[in-house]
Amino acid sequence: MIARPAVARRVGFYAGTFDPVTTGHLDVIERAARLVDRLVIGVAHNPGKNPLMPVDERMLCVEEALPSIRQRTGSDIVVVSFHSLLVEAVRANGATLIFRGLRVLSDFDYEIQMSGVNRRLDGGIETVFLMASERTQFISSRLVKEIASYKGDISEFVTPATQARLLARLAMRAG
Repeated sequence: MIARPAVARRVGFYAGTFDPVTTGHLDVIERAARLVDRLVIGVAHNPGKNPLMPVDERMLCVEEALPSIRQRTGSDIVVVSFHSLLVEAVRANGATLIFRGLRVLSDFDYEIQMSGVNRRLDGGIETVFLMASERTQFISSRLVKEIASYKGDISEFVTPATQARLLARLAMRAG
């Protein structure tokens, strides 16, 4: 019998602040999960973005949205938090691919710079860009929070659980 070499598992890393996680993020997560054996969702602490929700709550929102994606893709998807350079978090989780979603041209300008810096920091990590679908390319966490803060309907942009958590956070901030 001929011994077959072990097949390396492809591990990808999709990072973001996810404040809140949107249907646009979930679209990228599902599409990325189909391309790897394991997808790590990295929720960044990133205090510079002044997140509305604490990291544990953002992680919970992502986790609550994953069962149907796991079922549809059959993928191993895990959620972690990180407070480091992206390449360090990628390495720490055994990934070699960074997934980034692109919505508009301005995203590309920023992401191409980040991709170049990450490549210099670790040449063994590749960045894969996934274009947002037509139905989600206009969605951003910032806009979702703004709509919600004015009592607008965000149900099309986030899961019901995320909507409830976001509205509760906004009410706490207002009250």
